[in-house]
Amino acid sequence: MYAIIETGGKQYRVQEGDVLTIEKLGVEAGETVEFDKVLVLAGEELKVGAPYVEGAKVVGEVVENGKAKKVIIFKYKAKKDYRKKQGHRQPYTMVKIVSLTGEAPAKAEAPKAEKKVSASMKKDELIAFAAEHGIEIDAKATKAVIIETIEAAL
Repeated sequence: MYAIIETGGKQYRVQEGDVLTIEKLGVEAGETVEFDKVLVLAGEELKVGAPYVEGAKVVGEVVENGKAKKVIIFKYKAKKDYRKKQGHRQPYTMVKIVSLTGEAPAKAEAPKAEKKVSASMKKDELIAFAAEHGIEIDAKATKAVIIETIEAAL
């Protein structure tokens, strides 16, 4: 069983027992952390969220907080006597995944929202919309006239 979670603006594929390094969380080492932004949950069946899977969560235990290796930023401009050296160490939180849980609630079939007529629709779409709703229009009419006719009939 695996899941794809979102945290710190990034997405991670996780399984039970995985240890991953993520953007720093405000949680001390040894505490548990819950990730409820689960995009995909795969086990016996695949559950894909829109955008998140309802009722799914991933529980992890914080192993440590720390800083990554130093990255050197060196700026240089030729013939201008300009040199700038700067370092950066990105803070991180290391998390061990303890459990993946999720239940997909029974979804009732949502009624389809009826399409509305708008000026952004193409002329062909407007003609097809009128035909679906039994509205007689002249195919040679302008787009604006077709829209007016449809709105008057509805």
